[in-house]
Amino acid sequence: MPRVLCVAEKNSIAKAVAGILSGGNSSRRDSPSKYIKNYDFSFDFAFAGSSEVTMTSVAGHLTGLDLDQAHGWGKCPIPQVFDAPIVDIRTKDQEKMASNIKRESRNADFLMIWTDCDREGEYIGWEIVQTALQANGALRNNVYRATFSHLESRHILNAARNPNRLDQRAVDAVRTRMEVDLRSGVAFTRFLTELLGSKIERDLGGPKPNQQRPIISYGTCQFPTLGFVVDRFERIRKFVSEEFWYLVLTLSTGSNKTTFQWERGHLFDRLAVAVIYELCIESSRNLAKVVNLKSKPTSKYRPFPLTTVELQKNCSRYFKMSAKVSLEAAEKLYQKGYISYPRTETDNFPQAMDLRALVQQQTSDNRWGTYAGNLLNDEGPNRFQWPRSGKHDDKAHPPIHPIVSAGAGLDDENQKKVYEYVTRHFLACCSEDGKGHSTTMTLQWGPEFFNANGIVVLERNFLDVYVYMKWDSTQELPNLNVGQSVELSSYLMKDGQTSPPNQMTESELILLMDANGIGTDATIAEHIEKIQQRDYIKKKKLNKQTYLIPTTLGVSLVHGFEAIGLEDSFAKPFLRRQMEIDLKLICDGLKNRNEVVNDFITKYQDYYGLTNTRQNKLIETYTDIKSIM
Repeated sequence: MPRVLCVAEKNSIAKAVAGILSGGNSSRRDSPSKYIKNYDFSFDFAFAGSSEVTMTSVAGHLTGLDLDQAHGWGKCPIPQVFDAPIVDIRTKDQEKMASNIKRESRNADFLMIWTDCDREGEYIGWEIVQTALQANGALRNNVYRATFSHLESRHILNAARNPNRLDQRAVDAVRTRMEVDLRSGVAFTRFLTELLGSKIERDLGGPKPNQQRPIISYGTCQFPTLGFVVDRFERIRKFVSEEFWYLVLTLSTGSNKTTFQWERGHLFDRLAVAVIYELCIESSRNLAKVVNLKSKPTSKYRPFPLTTVELQKNCSRYFKMSAKVSLEAAEKLYQKGYISYPRTETDNFPQAMDLRALVQQQTSDNRWGTYAGNLLNDEGPNRFQWPRSGKHDDKAHPPIHPIVSAGAGLDDENQKKVYEYVTRHFLACCSEDGKGHSTTMTLQWGPEFFNANGIVVLERNFLDVYVYMKWDSTQELPNLNVGQSVELSSYLMKDGQTSPPNQMTESELILLMDANGIGTDATIAEHIEKIQQRDYIKKKKLNKQTYLIPTTLGVSLVHGFEAIGLEDSFAKPFLRRQMEIDLKLICDGLKNRNEVVNDFITKYQDYYGLTNTRQNKLIETYTDIKSIM
């Protein structure tokens, strides 16, 4: 009987898949790694027939990249790192996982990869294949890849019976990113640490016994991320408030008061507003005329299907949960089989999916079960609707959605919040839009025009389950007709002042990173977390809202590279965005790995040369920023 070795990206996935494929009849063995178990069972594969199967896993990447020993820190001039040989390395834990794969591969006839179906998962799958081939070269032409996005039984069985092959282009794209990040990161981290490390150490109170000098590290995604936070900080710091003036009318009808806003908004010239105000009084005194009345149906649109970026952004906004924490909670829910794969850029559902069956799964939940049932019974105004279609499709995973009802099966508070949000979002996607009626009334007072708007909500529909969004009826507008003259209860000239923007929230930062191509849906949280760990930004709570504030070091690094002349390359998103574009071209077969690596390494060599020549700019900037912060 043939033997098939299956390898997943995490032990929890291996355990879940083994349980499904074996019908709950697998036996468990230990492996050299305490994090990994081996599950043995039988299964009938299309490519192998009835087979003996071992399902095992890794715990993320099986190898890392580093420069060879001859080019370690302090062993060579920094510019040599751009050409130094790169070697694959393993930690002790990775060695134990590799040992397990080699041992299980020796007697295997086929290898099936069950890593996550994204670019990084393809690369981890490739690492597994290379490790297995070291023990059994005969597997080279017998490698298959399972394609799946959640852990529902039928979906997993279908993935096992309809395998694909690893995508070598995706592997090349990840390897390209890793090499460019390694060489640029090592070069500039060593340079910055040697240049500024001792100064920062002194500012922190001098060297501490048995404590390493502070590492000032560089990352191709982290610096543009930092740049967004510093840019907002500087806009606030340099903001100069301006006074403005405006006109506002009030109309009283019975006990109701309606405020009409000036169509011009406001002007920064007090004299000009005063002249207009006097002209209106002279020509009309306290009388105004209704000159327009527009009434039309309006809608509050249900959300688009859920992507990773939207999940992280809204968990930050609604629950004050960091991007890292929300993604970790979503990963746990996926591993437990409650939701689909949470790393996706896709915001439209494939037509083949049975979304009504997924809604049916939620009818047993006492929080939204009645709502889900009403969607399916096709009675009343709020009936099941196919979700809106966005413009993004990563061709790998559907939008994030619930697979089964969690009921009372979740103990972790973060997982509860994320599961509830994912489910409410999905049910909202499958609902009718909110429906209402909008009325705009326009008054003419003298030569000027003023507007008041009113909304009457007629059908809440998706808003009944999507509690995170508000849409309420406003105060009713007075019952007036076009051409009717009305007596104003007040007509005032007022003043105000422009206000600076708020400091950056994590939700805003996620949006900026996504819009500018900094990182991917899967790595945005890591980059934000990393610049906090590096003490480039810190979190500060003001008026119940948490903001991201750059530190002295963070501000000085951004401005230091600006002073050198590299602001577009380091603290702005343009360089990293171009890399993401080129990685996509590798995946599409329009560029090759060597071409992209050589292009970016040449650029970084030029940047290093310029930075080294103008290094005093970094020192001067750090000193100047320290004196004003």
